[in-house]
Amino acid sequence: MNRKLLFWIVAIAFIGLLAYTTLKPQKVSCEVCVTFNGGDRCAKASGPTQDAATETAQTAACGPLASGMDQTIACSRTRPRSAQCGGSGG
Repeated sequence: MNRKLLFWIVAIAFIGLLAYTTLKPQKVSCEVCVTFNGGDRCAKASGPTQDAATETAQTAACGPLASGMDQTIACSRTRPRSAQCGGSGG
């Protein structure tokens, strides 16, 4: 087998794996609302587990509310005002 053909086989396999892991449906979708630093924000996220989706949504909600690393960490440790999760049907 020549090297060019081997390169293309490996490249196509890598692109296929990357596409699969990127496009596969997430199992859980969550919306988290956070009150922090005088503001209130809600965000949605999806992930393979409820914990992962909740954490990602809370991080997204905290982004506009926190200023600097210390506040970002404090916001991420704040109990959400609300959190609702459900399967995405995928």
